[in-house]
Amino acid sequence: MREYLRILKFPGVYSMVFASFPARLAYGMIGLGLYFKTYHATNSIAFAGFVAGLNGITGALTTSIRSGLLDRFGMRTPLRLFVPAYGSAILVLNFVGNRSGLIVASLLLGICAPPINLSIRPLWRFIVPAEDMRKALAVDTSVMTAATVIGPVLVTYLSLSKHPASALIACSILIIVGGLSLSALSITRQWAPEKKQPSDLGIFKVPGIRLLMLEGVLIGLGAGIYEIAVPAFTSIKHVEHLTGTIFAVSSGASIIGALLAGIFGKHLTPLNAFIRNYYLWALFALPLFFTSPGYSLMVVSGLVGLTVGAQQVFYLEVIEAVRPNGTAASALGWMWTVEGSAASVGAAIGGSLSQTVSPQFCLAITSATVVLGLVVVRAGKPLLSAADRFGVRPD
Repeated sequence: MREYLRILKFPGVYSMVFASFPARLAYGMIGLGLYFKTYHATNSIAFAGFVAGLNGITGALTTSIRSGLLDRFGMRTPLRLFVPAYGSAILVLNFVGNRSGLIVASLLLGICAPPINLSIRPLWRFIVPAEDMRKALAVDTSVMTAATVIGPVLVTYLSLSKHPASALIACSILIIVGGLSLSALSITRQWAPEKKQPSDLGIFKVPGIRLLMLEGVLIGLGAGIYEIAVPAFTSIKHVEHLTGTIFAVSSGASIIGALLAGIFGKHLTPLNAFIRNYYLWALFALPLFFTSPGYSLMVVSGLVGLTVGAQQVFYLEVIEAVRPNGTAASALGWMWTVEGSAASVGAAIGGSLSQTVSPQFCLAITSATVVLGLVVVRAGKPLLSAADRFGVRPD
């Protein structure tokens, strides 16, 4: 723990982490908040999944555009443009009650999503020494995941309270406070995009990036199905109040996993750590089909979350090593575009399958996508050889 406290003492780290936390909390709330808003307005699990998926895929498809803006213009202008727009879009959605209006508002919301995490990730390399990057990424992943622990619990409580509209109102306030606070930091103003040389490859010409995109399609699909299958499962079993708790257990375990990743495995290169942890992830995901919305789902989701937290740290290291120069934000942005689009499709599929087949069948699909992701990465390991060394990337 002392090592992580040392990371927080680097100039600019403390203010960056805590200024941006309200916005990350809003992101932890919005998916479930949109689901509950739509479900209560239409009484349809399938339509709620469709709307959540539509919002997600719109946001994912435009992520690469926002990350490109960061790599071209820096961070302040995009943040100050998208943050107020997103907060306003949430308020508009909150007061829409018909299906057509919910579809239009969710599309608008996805387009306006501000690049909060895309802005923070490049800043770590700017303010933390290379030898501390794994610990820095562990801190960042833990903070981001902490928002997904608190967010689902908070939004579930507010959505099921006597004043359900307060859930999205709180989300709007948090995104504006956190996003504008991040844009006001001096470290955000000082960060400059990398200069791209004519000889540098484009993102899609790097074989390792293409491999990770294929893996991202599988994992995104499974994650999207899971995120809808859980609230659908609790709704069908009439234990909606457990939804936030299940997600919180998974996210809490992810925090532990991320912190463990930063401490252990110092002798493992990012690529070896990534693949070894993948085996554990696949193993823990297999029993999801046999769970029910109670202690069994909490335990299995917690074990999966433990490995996912560590995987996020190693994944960021691998991307940083493999990506071409001049893509500090856009490389991750394209990854999130691919994975997020697949997750949105998964959410739409998950809502339909949960209603027509069963949520347990959806959880089985999630397990299968993790196993397939492992197969893809293991088979394409040579394409990720740039990450098979210590040190994320040369300066």
